[in-house]
Amino acid sequence: MTELEKIVKETSEKLRVEFTYYPENAKPVGKPVCDRQFEGVIDDGTHTFFRFSFKNTGYIGVLGGAGETEKNYAVLLPTYIESFIDRESDLSKTEYLKRIILGECSSLGIYKYSTKFSVRGAACYAIVLRVPKMMKETLAVIEQYGGNSLDTAVEMSEETCVLVKFLDKTENEYQSSVDYAEFLAQSIKEELGVDVFVGVGPTVHELKDIFHSYARAENAIRYADLFDAKGNVHSHREFILIKMLEDISESKLEAYLSEWTDESFREIFEDEEMLGTAEEFLRSSLNVSETSRNLYMHRNTLLYRLDKIEKATGLNIRSFSDAVSFRVLTVIYRLLGK
Repeated sequence: MTELEKIVKETSEKLRVEFTYYPENAKPVGKPVCDRQFEGVIDDGTHTFFRFSFKNTGYIGVLGGAGETEKNYAVLLPTYIESFIDRESDLSKTEYLKRIILGECSSLGIYKYSTKFSVRGAACYAIVLRVPKMMKETLAVIEQYGGNSLDTAVEMSEETCVLVKFLDKTENEYQSSVDYAEFLAQSIKEELGVDVFVGVGPTVHELKDIFHSYARAENAIRYADLFDAKGNVHSHREFILIKMLEDISESKLEAYLSEWTDESFREIFEDEEMLGTAEEFLRSSLNVSETSRNLYMHRNTLLYRLDKIEKATGLNIRSFSDAVSFRVLTVIYRLLGK
């Protein structure tokens, strides 16, 4: 029995009322279902329906009966159900924040935390750090170099921690977040000799939305791994194209790749040396001299490879439009794990 099932069963027994539920946008079999869109509370003459959320998931609650008693229960139950999530009074500040980061805390619980620790209305963002060793020492360094007293670091697993960074009103969101993450990574390297891998999420207006920043920061690390991105610090903004393409169904991506590439094109994808050359050329803003330096490759060798890629793919990636097309197809290829 799930946690929510236990709560519903206990509530039903205490109130001595028939109480069931189902996820929003679902049509369960064998349960009363409201076939109309509604806000708040509604009844069909036999059952009373109301909306509630539990751990960031929306549900429709169903009470047997359609009288004033059931309607009153329907008004009070959403808050009552949410309160179950936050009954662990012995949670530490970091344990409480961890639940907020993971999206496992109710809106009431987030409100209590924000009020207690004076972070209501404060903009913030998540910095995810992958720490290969010395986690406790790393958390100590983060605390030492924290920007202000509101910033809090949370250990999420043996190799991952998250810093929730609260913004001063004078800070510039994009530059300060990436610059600060770079500073933090360098400080950890200098203090402990540990290379950390960092993902930076977007700024959100309130702590209640930090889960979204955390998810984007996690994705930045995942994408950096998948696409062999250079450097230790990566912002969610680096991977906008990848995120957009990942949201497309796999079958559709397969169709795109099949339609726009042939055997010669796919040979370039399968040649790590040629693909690596092309990707470095794109990272270097289509600059031949810079790419040659970064790859320690003679200019003529690079030009030969670019010509070979053009012959195989039909795309001259020295041209911006063709480079974009090549990048899109490369991302699709990587996402499909070819």
